[in-house]
Amino acid sequence: MFDPFANRAFDISGPARDYVPVIPSDAVELPQVAVAVYAEIGGKVAFISATGAQRIVEVSDYGWIVCGVRQVLATGTTATGLHALVHA
Repeated sequence: MFDPFANRAFDISGPARDYVPVIPSDAVELPQVAVAVYAEIGGKVAFISATGAQRIVEVSDYGWIVCGVRQVLATGTTATGLHALVHA
């Protein structure tokens, strides 16, 4: 099968290679920094950004956090159906 990603250098503005389900945790970081996070059901998302800043953002149903995300925290997160967009 042809893989259009096989010989492509990844650009932060290009498409991610995969969606990874996120289980919010106050102790465990994501396996790699996500380029964005998608929420199926809206609410608050508490996270640590790629720069190490702690943030809480309100998202709507089918909402996006278009920011590098290192960790999604359980404390403060009410949105569900979270997915990290990654380049791995």
